[in-house]
Amino acid sequence: MRLQKKTAIVTGAAAGIGLAAARLFAREGARVLLVDLNEAALQAAVAEIGDASSSYIVADVSQQAAMQWVVDTGLLRLGVIDIFVANAGIEGVIKPLTEYPVDIFDRVINVNVRGVFLGIRSVLPHMSSRRSGSIIITASGAALHGAPGMAAYIVSKHAVAGLMKVAALEAAAFDVRVNTVNPGPVETRMMRSIEEGNAPGAAEHAHRAGAASIPMQRYAEPEDVAATMLFLAGDESRYCSGGMYSVDGGMSAR
Repeated sequence: MRLQKKTAIVTGAAAGIGLAAARLFAREGARVLLVDLNEAALQAAVAEIGDASSSYIVADVSQQAAMQWVVDTGLLRLGVIDIFVANAGIEGVIKPLTEYPVDIFDRVINVNVRGVFLGIRSVLPHMSSRRSGSIIITASGAALHGAPGMAAYIVSKHAVAGLMKVAALEAAAFDVRVNTVNPGPVETRMMRSIEEGNAPGAAEHAHRAGAASIPMQRYAEPEDVAATMLFLAGDESRYCSGGMYSVDGGMSAR
């Protein structure tokens, strides 16, 4: 029970990596508040995990009042917040930069960057006052590289890597740790969407080709990423801050 008596908020927790993290954290002893826009999926997640160790709140992470409400609700339900996982994110569309829809670009930045900024801004005063806490940001291998057709997503993940570094430096004096997890391709709805965008009508072929390009010859499962989040959430990583932790089957070795 590596997170026994700890508490966590996980955004983007209705599916994929966020749901895998919420499940794992609860299994390791934490009480978890799941945050997402999809209430039906949140209800199903809490029913699966168990309401003794989990609850949910529907909120848009890109809205300042909503994120403050998430933290306030977390404090009301959990008493303290030990772990904050800023995982909510969207992929946008696959389009050349010169054709990229401005409204979709803005939406991706609002969710993926503004959402992380607001989450840290809302939870850090509480963690700093307790001189304890771990903030984990879901970045991406896209924070380290470029990719054609994905201007908004690539920009957003580079940006959250920068946010992490600023937050880690500002929070260090208060023993609050801030890190990113940088997955490569993961078996999630988002990757299916990206594959279809890159290869319309041939997403399965794109999936096979993508897996073959990874040194370990497969995409990550959400649980692979959640396991790294567990390490960063727990006391074993008490001296780890300001780091980017790749979970990419060896892709970052190239």
